[in-house]
Amino acid sequence: MSAPGALTAAAVGDVLFTREVEVTRDRLVRYAGASRDFNPIHYNDAVAEQVGLPGVIAHGMLTMGLAGSALTDWLAENDGAAAAGRVARYGTRFSRPIPVPATGGVTLTVTGTLGAVDQTADDGAPCVRVDLRAEAGGVTVLAKAQVLVRL
Repeated sequence: MSAPGALTAAAVGDVLFTREVEVTRDRLVRYAGASRDFNPIHYNDAVAEQVGLPGVIAHGMLTMGLAGSALTDWLAENDGAAAAGRVARYGTRFSRPIPVPATGGVTLTVTGTLGAVDQTADDGAPCVRVDLRAEAGGVTVLAKAQVLVRL
């Protein structure tokens, strides 16, 4: 398999993409149904505030998924190879919640930067590491979000 162009042409530290995704209460409802995560902090302001949150917050795994899909969408559009199966490993820590207003939404901005080359997946496949930065309301919401991408 030949190495895809966009990743191999980039240098460590290069920004590969920036994507914006709107997070709304409607999106939270759809995610709750798909994931079966019906914790009321994701739909009920009173419950969220009772536990010390500023109001309803986005699901952490939804945030992680949106950040990861920004990368796989970019791969599919720009890297000359199918994105399916390219992610060898993806990990992050949830650093801050994303408060979601009752009306309208909040913009999640995801930036992907080439973090390292000459990486290897568990199966020995050559990879690069893409570092993701996810921000909402000017605050970083994922920490150390790193994805190993198969070449």
